[in-house]
Amino acid sequence: MQNLRVSLIQSDLEWQDAEKNLEHLGEKIASLKGTTDLIVLPEMFNSGFSMQPERVAEKEGGITCQWLLDQAAASDAAICGSLAIETEQGFANRFMFVTPDGQQRFYDKRHLFRMGSEHEHYTQGHERLVFEYKGWRILPQICYDLRFPVWSRNRNDYDLVVYVANWPAPRRKAWRTLLHARAIENQCYCVGVNRVGSDGNGLDYSGDSLLVDYLGEPVIDHAIDKVFVETAQLNGEALNAFREKFPAWRDADQFQISP
Repeated sequence: MQNLRVSLIQSDLEWQDAEKNLEHLGEKIASLKGTTDLIVLPEMFNSGFSMQPERVAEKEGGITCQWLLDQAAASDAAICGSLAIETEQGFANRFMFVTPDGQQRFYDKRHLFRMGSEHEHYTQGHERLVFEYKGWRILPQICYDLRFPVWSRNRNDYDLVVYVANWPAPRRKAWRTLLHARAIENQCYCVGVNRVGSDGNGLDYSGDSLLVDYLGEPVIDHAIDKVFVETAQLNGEALNAFREKFPAWRDADQFQISP
């Protein structure tokens, strides 16, 4: 398994303004051309965490989906993040994973944030998915999913878990603690990309985007409230060597997740 260069983009977001967000994030993505393999954006990166999907959601294959395809091709890197999508079943908070060759894969958020009434506006996803890219097995997750470790339990079927989020500042300790926990318990690299600034609901976001290695050590970590773009290299050989040396995964409990 070759090494993988991963870039975290922590940014403020314009409230429910896709045009401005795509323009702003496009400039940051352009700065990474030729230097990275995977670019991670926040949850609902084109709108902020909106409970007005009838206003911000796009059809499948809409403007933002096409923008992701164009950005991936131009930067020669895979790009992921979530956005509101209108489907035949209703609105979904959808994690999009787009590669430079035009492949599109997606995961719909399983755990909808009840305290923000997300479950009243979006339909729940039911399928746990793993995407393969450049020899890496990647588990996509969205924000509130982080609080449910069974859903992200490593069955020896992934190497990197990616959480995209709009996680408010008052709960930043939980965010940071759980990202470290997911990396340690699943013997994997863990990425969490959050936003900064304030949204249209008056919620403040501290950022705290992290890349944590399989030992629970931070690889990317910045001061609170800072906008940043940073790239780090994940070492596949070191990850596999650690798993062989300390194969805790072999003693994991067997279980099934109900629909």
